[in-house]
Amino acid sequence: MKKDSQLAQIIPLMIRYNIQVIFGSKFVYFLGGSLIFFFLITGISLFSSSLPELSSLYYQLLFPALLLVFFPTVYGIQNDEDARILEILFSIPNYRFKVWMIRMLIILLMVWGVLLILSFLDYFILLRHNSLRLSFQLMIPVTFFGTVGFFFSTIIRNGHGAAVVVVILALIAWFMELLTDNLSMAVWSVFFNPFDMPSDTSTVVWDLSVVRNRTYMMIVSAVALLWGLLNLQKREKFMR
Repeated sequence: MKKDSQLAQIIPLMIRYNIQVIFGSKFVYFLGGSLIFFFLITGISLFSSSLPELSSLYYQLLFPALLLVFFPTVYGIQNDEDARILEILFSIPNYRFKVWMIRMLIILLMVWGVLLILSFLDYFILLRHNSLRLSFQLMIPVTFFGTVGFFFSTIIRNGHGAAVVVVILALIAWFMELLTDNLSMAVWSVFFNPFDMPSDTSTVVWDLSVVRNRTYMMIVSAVALLWGLLNLQKREKFMR
């Protein structure tokens, strides 16, 4: 009983400490930027002559979510170094699984929580929709970019360098999305919008395309996360 009570007291403290290290002092700028972007686009949609659609809400929430997940995943290892706890963390057996697996879960849950709040605001301001379904669909590309950003941070070992690489890759993917009209090619896009079904496409074909796209991104996310965790075992490369 005593051990259980001590564990119940330690776990919240560990979670709070990890949140402080994960997000750091600079996260407030990413949070502020994402909120400014959200309210700006919401205001434009609110006073627009055309009625908002669910497909537009998807993109409206996607980019703030990407800003939120960007900093803690790409700059996570650098935050450890700045907080002078990298040596301590690497002394923990199976550090990469005990610390960073929990951290990734915390990051994704917090981003999902913010997405739910923003989605509820859109529900009352712009359009009645299923907030849980919309946020769930959004968390798949968010998880993709978060894990890929973490993967590159374990290779480059510098937050700024990893950020540049991820931004360049995202821009290339976005341009490819704009140039691709074929549905069979579009399903491989990381910016695939599951709510923007073309009028000349059957529901069965579209649902299959959505499943293929989401499966592809989740597989890549799992590989990127595991590969990044394996890179963390080369501790000498992260120590200066």
